[in-house]
Amino acid sequence: MLPKVKTLTQKLEKYKKLISKENFEEIINLAGPLKGLNIKMINSTPRGGGVAEVLKSLVPLMKGVGIKVEWYTIPLREDFFKITKEIHNAIQGNEYAFPFWHRVKYLQHMEKSAFLMRDMKADIWVIHDPQPAGLILYLPHFHPSICRLHIDLTSPNPEVWNFFAGFLRMYDRLILSSKEYIKKEIKEKAAVFPPAIDPLMPKNQSLDLTVAKEILKNYGLDTSQPLISQVSRFDTWKGFSEVIEGYQLAKKKIPALQLTLVGFFLARDDPDAMKVYKLIRKKSEKDSNIFLFSDPNTLGSLKVDDFVNAIQVASEVVLQNSFREGFGLSLTEAMWKGKAVIGGRAGGIKLQIQNGKNGFLVSNSKEVAKRIVQLIKNPELREKLGTVAKETVRGKFLIPRLLRDYLKLFKEVLS
Repeated sequence: MLPKVKTLTQKLEKYKKLISKENFEEIINLAGPLKGLNIKMINSTPRGGGVAEVLKSLVPLMKGVGIKVEWYTIPLREDFFKITKEIHNAIQGNEYAFPFWHRVKYLQHMEKSAFLMRDMKADIWVIHDPQPAGLILYLPHFHPSICRLHIDLTSPNPEVWNFFAGFLRMYDRLILSSKEYIKKEIKEKAAVFPPAIDPLMPKNQSLDLTVAKEILKNYGLDTSQPLISQVSRFDTWKGFSEVIEGYQLAKKKIPALQLTLVGFFLARDDPDAMKVYKLIRKKSEKDSNIFLFSDPNTLGSLKVDDFVNAIQVASEVVLQNSFREGFGLSLTEAMWKGKAVIGGRAGGIKLQIQNGKNGFLVSNSKEVAKRIVQLIKNPELREKLGTVAKETVRGKFLIPRLLRDYLKLFKEVLS
């Protein structure tokens, strides 16, 4: 048996005031005929990163509407996750030779993981991302099955994509976050709907600005001065260097400006995080107004979710400067808090930000600086953009909508 992630049950009624009556009733009607359906969700890690974040809320909510759903992870192997990180980056566009022995290592781990699943049964399997996607090669009973790809497929490395496209076509359906990510090899099986955030999670619940600032004072920030932040993994795709350069340019006009970069080491499937963090630390170490947060132990008794909430609430501007991004949940969280946001022109960011209406899209460090200065100096604009941003999330990116989309797809797959 694969390692199982323990989950609670969450009732849909808890979200009733946050969604429309029509959406609530639609979900109830969809769930009725599916009660008792046996769903197995499988991904690579129980915590850290967007997939685990979504499953932490989606699985309990599915259980709350009567779906019999369980969440499992593939076994931890450090050498395997080093390879799948290379694969992840290559599918998002990096050059990568994809050596033969890497393919062998990947397939060997899939075969061993599949062996642990030989007695597992499901009405529908849902597999998340490339790390466990190859399981289908070794499980003849693996149907109906859905593969959910959370990553940016705008311009994948051809060699790696061809390797994965071969067995991705074996799935009954494939879920992508954006129409931009549909490739000809998987077009017939593609369903498109983005992830979503859970407004009831501690990270996304209402927090008073005064309380948020009191929390940040304990970690060395001067809460009387303007603060900008980016919350995301220390990852090569997140545009950290351009954020720092943009901040430094903006600081010429706003000398007291502070920057926090938050990327706690939580995900067990991301071996590159420390390497990226060290590069960012070296780039920022001479500036006492840049604050890096990576080790959750430095928070003491404060939970990571509570700290992230405080950072986002206390920031005048929140950035997500990715140049590849499957979606970007931390951006959604900031928008839900009514913050003015700046994002890179990556696929998943463009799904959320309408430039000039609920935030700004940028392409380089000069544009980052320009928008930072504009927003810091114009509180009315910040409030206007933040208000529209919150309503964007309410209408499109809350977890009940994601539940609805999955229920619709389950119904299609079974029919």
